Amino acid sequence: MLGRIPLLKNKKKKRKMMTISISPHALPQLQRYKRAAPTPSQVKQGLGQSVGGRAGGGVLAMAYLKNLTTTNHLRHVESMATLPSGAGKISHLNAVVLGEALASEEDDLVFPSDDFSREALVPSPQKYLEMYKRSIWDPAGFWSDIASSEFYWKQRWGEQVYSENLDVRKGNIKIEWFKGGITNMCYNCLDRNIDAGLADKIALYWESNEPGFDATLTYSQLLDRVCQLANYLKAIGVRKGDAVVVYLPMLMELPITMLACARIGAVHSVVFAGFSSESLAQRIMDCKPKVVITCNAVKRGPKTIHLKDIVDAALVESAKNGVPVDVCLTYENQSALKKESTKWQDGRDIWWEDVVPKYATTCDVEWVDAEDPLFLLYTSGSTGKPKGVLHTTGGYMVYTATTFKYAFDYKASDVYWCTADCGWITGHSYVTYGPMLNGATIVVYEGAPNYPDPGRCWDIVDKYKVTIFYTAPTLVRSLMRDGDEYVTRYSRKSLRVLGSVGEPINPSAWRWFFNVVGGSRCPISDTWWQTETGGFMITPLPGAWPQKPGSATFPFFGVQPVIVDEKGVEIEGECSGYLCVKSSWPGAFRTLYGDHERYETTYFKPFAGYYFTGDGCSRDKDGYHWLTGRVDDVINVSGHRIGTAEVESALVSHPQCAEAAVVGVEHEVKGQGIYAFVTLVDGVSYSEELRKSLILTVRNQIGAFAAPDKIHWAPGLPKTRSGKIMRRILRKIASRQLDELGDTSTLAEPGVVDQLIALADC
Repeated sequence: MLGRIPLLKNKKKKRKMMTISISPHALPQLQRYKRAAPTPSQVKQGLGQSVGGRAGGGVLAMAYLKNLTTTNHLRHVESMATLPSGAGKISHLNAVVLGEALASEEDDLVFPSDDFSREALVPSPQKYLEMYKRSIWDPAGFWSDIASSEFYWKQRWGEQVYSENLDVRKGNIKIEWFKGGITNMCYNCLDRNIDAGLADKIALYWESNEPGFDATLTYSQLLDRVCQLANYLKAIGVRKGDAVVVYLPMLMELPITMLACARIGAVHSVVFAGFSSESLAQRIMDCKPKVVITCNAVKRGPKTIHLKDIVDAALVESAKNGVPVDVCLTYENQSALKKESTKWQDGRDIWWEDVVPKYATTCDVEWVDAEDPLFLLYTSGSTGKPKGVLHTTGGYMVYTATTFKYAFDYKASDVYWCTADCGWITGHSYVTYGPMLNGATIVVYEGAPNYPDPGRCWDIVDKYKVTIFYTAPTLVRSLMRDGDEYVTRYSRKSLRVLGSVGEPINPSAWRWFFNVVGGSRCPISDTWWQTETGGFMITPLPGAWPQKPGSATFPFFGVQPVIVDEKGVEIEGECSGYLCVKSSWPGAFRTLYGDHERYETTYFKPFAGYYFTGDGCSRDKDGYHWLTGRVDDVINVSGHRIGTAEVESALVSHPQCAEAAVVGVEHEVKGQGIYAFVTLVDGVSYSEELRKSLILTVRNQIGAFAAPDKIHWAPGLPKTRSGKIMRRILRKIASRQLDELGDTSTLAEPGVVDQLIALADC
């Protein structure tokens, strides 16, 4: 039983007094926008709203741009090993970015239209500045006002809105928001909205993998379905604090299950239905669930994936390791597989359709403390062992709802579609909780975005009159490669806001997304955040700012991002370095389940006093932030974080693999690809069959998304005399930067580098 996870507390009871100020570089840059005399419409007379090219002339345009930019454009950074002057040198900063990702001319600006800004929730830089300043100088008042006015609390929190310690030198890391406040996530998502008159509003549009099959649920109908499942879970013994593992595709039953768990205080752990049985078993063994919920199969594009078979194998593995699961609740996804074709274990396996609909459509709410756990979500770590990121209820609820509202300029009439899967944090925060807390109408799509052809996304947009479309740069680049005709054959006139998530979006993809998909009229919310942050951290607010293609722009309310050098010293002005955050925010995760020491070591010890994001970042002279990718041994593939150690471990489990080293390389569609150097057991010859077998091993152990893009045969690996693999050299070889290998004099066997280069194209 998870129960109330005992978060470690400081020995000192006295509240830490905080002096909060905005970093010196930030406010002057923001204040400059207040002095810009011309309005956006006046600027357009000079700029002609040219997007993606050079802005035109005009005195008013130049006057406006003077307040935005300087004569020096942002540095083109392909590797962050060397920093701009004055920033200091960061050794071994492993950011991998698309080559163009940080190239920006000083006048490469995209302005919101007057009409959009006029109706926007944050219509100007001045309004943003006003709200942001208050959120930093008075975080307790800022967030308390939002929490009190927009959410239901059975009992209000005490005088202390939040308590924090982010400095390991001062004791255990602790973050608490609204502690003592009693609430419930499901109640705020459903009951509160129904009481506000939204009972008959569409909550979910569901679109099948196969065109022509769909379904809808109103908020009232959704509550009925949630209560039935919640009552069933209670009937089989699931109680507050118990874990429930969910291995479902994008059916309506997935958000239903999440909400049902939240209603009774159970802690859901959704596992992406693309992970292998071994990965699923790891998660089951870690959180010890009372029940696993899945479906028999799913069709993704033309392919049928037998999910129940994967769950069966995982349950066998977990039972062998002392973690048996008594109940496997299975939904029959008839479009993919019939009951009679599903493998079955009597006594353990239960058909959803046989039991859940028999239960009552009302279910009492389990009221929980704001700091009680809401969910566990496992994410890749550089050590190879998945990390159980734990989010609590109150702060996460307030933060996801507020970020959704402002980052997408949400209106009650909007129809919102996020293409993410609920197996990832984006699906938690911005498919289920954030939108539903705002009473939004949400599109849930089961299938592949390019099935039966690359126009499927825009067919869905037109069908449901989608107004807000949130997706990943990987999909944008893939659709861009398929050609404009698949986009332009559809109207897309309903769209008014676009969004990007999961990885930095390169400027050319940004411009295509803006010009072709959005018809040069939809602002793009290019969001940066993480599983650990719970919600958006750096993002444009539609209508407030001129945008720079590829930049995440400015921090969200209450977020204080800083860029530090390798010594943890904050760098001012234009710079590149490690991205950290000082002071907490309501959506922050509270611990790693069962391993608070790892939580502190991974996120708070690298730079004492800060939350370390693991990402590299550049800031230009206008204060715009440009995310450049991971700086640790985690690869971001299509927005999926994959630890290099996980892939290496899978490879060396192959009987013919003696050693492996994995690095990330640029990939034109996925952002980053997986490049594996493999040393074989003595006497084993290179072959295409073996290459395929190694890739299959990774697919089976982790999942298809982790399969290496390239297997590079390696007679040996470049190691120092102490035995450490010099991954810097491997990255250079993988990216074919062979004239930039740097110093190899410390290698135990320098000749291995020439051997690797000779085998680069084998």
